[in-house]
Amino acid sequence: MKLMRIGVDLAKNVFQVHGVDHREKAVWRKRLTRDRWLQAVSEAAEPGCEIAMEACAGAHHWARQLQARGFRVKLIAPQYVKPYVPRNKSDAKDAEGICEAMSRPSMRFVPIKTVEQQDIQAVHRIRTRLVDDRTAKGNQIRGLVAEYGLVAPKELSSLRQAIPCWLEEAGNDLSTRFRRLLHGLWQDLLTLDARVAELEDEIRVLAKTDPDAIRLQQLRGVGPIVATALVASIGDARQYTNGRQLAASLGLTPAQHSSGGKERLLGISKRGNAYVRSLLVHGARAMLRTAATKDDALSRWVTQLAERSHPNVACVALANKTARMAWAMLRHGTDYQPGLAAA
Repeated sequence: MKLMRIGVDLAKNVFQVHGVDHREKAVWRKRLTRDRWLQAVSEAAEPGCEIAMEACAGAHHWARQLQARGFRVKLIAPQYVKPYVPRNKSDAKDAEGICEAMSRPSMRFVPIKTVEQQDIQAVHRIRTRLVDDRTAKGNQIRGLVAEYGLVAPKELSSLRQAIPCWLEEAGNDLSTRFRRLLHGLWQDLLTLDARVAELEDEIRVLAKTDPDAIRLQQLRGVGPIVATALVASIGDARQYTNGRQLAASLGLTPAQHSSGGKERLLGISKRGNAYVRSLLVHGARAMLRTAATKDDALSRWVTQLAERSHPNVACVALANKTARMAWAMLRHGTDYQPGLAAA
């Protein structure tokens, strides 16, 4: 029995495997425990065998473990596996569907992240959650003080300055108990500020030490946060055939609804990595604010586009172009070339 392909349905403690031979006949179906499945796969399959998994929690870790044992590993987005799963869903059917999906010539695979990429991605995800928590904390404070007749300013910086004044002011009818509660909320807000600042310092360090991040910061509208997020998301740019594929994977290209020979393009698809896409759009918006005062080709192009369409359209178009230029710089190891930017 020589296995050609193996589909693995990952879980927390129990893993289902489905292997086929060169005749596409299922010859190995097993349910394995977490501490046993790697050894079982190594005993049943020869190095070089293709193994596929859904790109879910823990998939990148197991992919690296299998690669270290000489296997060729492919990760598939779950939505691309679903059409190949037979009816009456089970772990065994899921593994069979994964094994079938990986054999399709047109199937697209998720690149396997390195440990360094996952480290950078973890920093960004923790920071994003802390920023959300900080926003929620500010909104909670505004809602609570409104019940005592106090109007809180919209900006967080103004809110931080207002809270000490409310605590010290004796004539605002705040009870002793609520002053104590408000002081605790203020400390929570300051703690979140400190944690966000700490992670942003770490991102700046990463942006100064990673060669790809340093190169990407030459682009307009790309700073330490955007550059490191791109590095964590893209990794090896050779996985994309061209820059348009990268832009499409980030949801920055138009969605299509064409039929009967009629081409119909909609707005951007908004698929893929929403976090990186939003960073690119915000970076493009910052660049657009100052583009009118500059005379380079890229600034003239985006300014003219904003005048004849809409600034939001121009921002998305610039984000698309930035993604394509980032791909070219990472793929070929080149620096930013302003003369080609508006081509």
